[in-house]
Amino acid sequence: MAEKVAKVIIDTLEAAGVRNCYGIVGDTLNVIAGYIDRSSIDWVHMRHEEAGAFAAQAEAQLMGRLTAMAGTCGPGSLHFINGLYEAHRNRAPVILLATQVLSTELGFHFIQEVDFKSVFRDCSVFCDMIYSPEQALRKTVLACQTAIAKRRPAVLIIPVDIATADTHDTTPFAVQVTHPVVRPSDAELDLMAKVLNAGDKIAIYGGSGCEGAHDEVVAVADALRAPVAYTSRGKDFLQHDNPHGIGLTGLLGNEAAYGAVMSCDTLLLLGADFAWRQFYPNKANIVQVDIESVNLGQRHPVTVGVTGDIKPTLEALLPRLKPRKASHFYDRTLEHYRKVAAHHQAAAEKPGPQQAIPGKLVATVLDRVAAEDAVFCADDGTVGVWMIRHIRSNGKRRTFASLLHGTMASGLGSALGIQKAQPQRQVITLAGDGGFAMLMGDLLTCVQENLPVKIAVFDNGKLGFVEIEQKTEGMVGLYTDLKNPDFGALAKVCGLWGEKVDKVDRLEGAIADWLAAPGPALLHIKVEPMELVMPPHTELKPAIGMALYAANAILQGRGGELVEMIEENL
Repeated sequence: MAEKVAKVIIDTLEAAGVRNCYGIVGDTLNVIAGYIDRSSIDWVHMRHEEAGAFAAQAEAQLMGRLTAMAGTCGPGSLHFINGLYEAHRNRAPVILLATQVLSTELGFHFIQEVDFKSVFRDCSVFCDMIYSPEQALRKTVLACQTAIAKRRPAVLIIPVDIATADTHDTTPFAVQVTHPVVRPSDAELDLMAKVLNAGDKIAIYGGSGCEGAHDEVVAVADALRAPVAYTSRGKDFLQHDNPHGIGLTGLLGNEAAYGAVMSCDTLLLLGADFAWRQFYPNKANIVQVDIESVNLGQRHPVTVGVTGDIKPTLEALLPRLKPRKASHFYDRTLEHYRKVAAHHQAAAEKPGPQQAIPGKLVATVLDRVAAEDAVFCADDGTVGVWMIRHIRSNGKRRTFASLLHGTMASGLGSALGIQKAQPQRQVITLAGDGGFAMLMGDLLTCVQENLPVKIAVFDNGKLGFVEIEQKTEGMVGLYTDLKNPDFGALAKVCGLWGEKVDKVDRLEGAIADWLAAPGPALLHIKVEPMELVMPPHTELKPAIGMALYAANAILQGRGGELVEMIEENL
């Protein structure tokens, strides 16, 4: 019995576990939208497809399931591309239904015709078109299977005449969802143990690949007497209940973790593909474990590189390790970290000059008062730094930011996807004023879809992280200033709870009212504009750049700005 291709596609997505589809309807997508409406899949009506892509990839990351987005021909589907890159780098299994003009018009420069296969090739693991009705089931299954197996985006291109056509193919192709266990061979495990057992000053550096392996990492650290540093994406899985934890190294890290990783003689690198080569030790033996074989030795030469999931690999490795009772390197590192952590915590709790609100103080307050299992989604830039540094992970909370793609404006879209997937959970967006303004039309999605996201807009009146980058190159801020509206008043016009706060003595009360507000709510926070992000180690070039910035500021009559920056940060 014949079925419409559009129905076959939606039935296949439904069977593959898709719960939500994010997008904007129109022309070539309408028939598919009709079948979504008749299915168990919820259509999430976005105001911009880019925000929909951020939402879909965040849901896929959090829930570990295939999530869909759908777009019209030409411009509609093109808007998803930034979020697809985000999904690709975050290993999020998503599928884009990119509808296309009539197949008979392809190749003739028809209005809104776009070569999607060329456009999406670099940000997907599957990108192909359904060329005939009889291909529909098999190709949809292959798209879903590839996205799930490789945990990255698939793009299924569907000409509108194919979507409305009948298919008679009854071959029972179906998506298979598997959960394999991958670990190194016994010989590889023996080699890993040999290198680790021979080490003296051993450190562990863990990334997002450590998800689900917290106890195994702690057990190995205990056996080796090794301090555990972690990446920004690994923090959620390694910070809590970890007596060996020493925080983050890298650009956003602290002095203790940086010193431990750089001075160790043996480094166990677990599920981390950290990109910045200057934060790896040059003279240490490195043992790397990663589920992606291509990542082995990609960032820095390694002594031993093995492919495997972190949990089963460490379970098999642990009996091969020689337990240590003491390590001077371990004791010194942990003591250093305790002092550094106390110093940074004290600094984060201080108000700015004249009752100004530092961004890190906002994050510190939120860390204290937010729900035990809250999810935080931050925009890229300084606001993301405050979340990563000052929102503590407790094993129940999750934090999301564009840490691998580095795009602006992902915070609100990601929060919408997570709130849609878990409507009863507290979801908080930490938005920069620049990033928020990019896609603030999806404030209306909060209201239309009844998603009670809590949005904090950190308003420093500029593209703060960009300005810091410019200062390290000796430049006085160029094209970074922003003229912002009252975002709290704007939220009220859009149908949300909205308020503005600009003094420290009102901050905690305003945050309490904001979090207690029913439904979506936005708090506009005027934060200290001169607050800097200080790295754990300053190299010569940016130090010289900051000196040049200081000289340029004085020469251009902006000495007051320099004094204000010194007062806030030093």
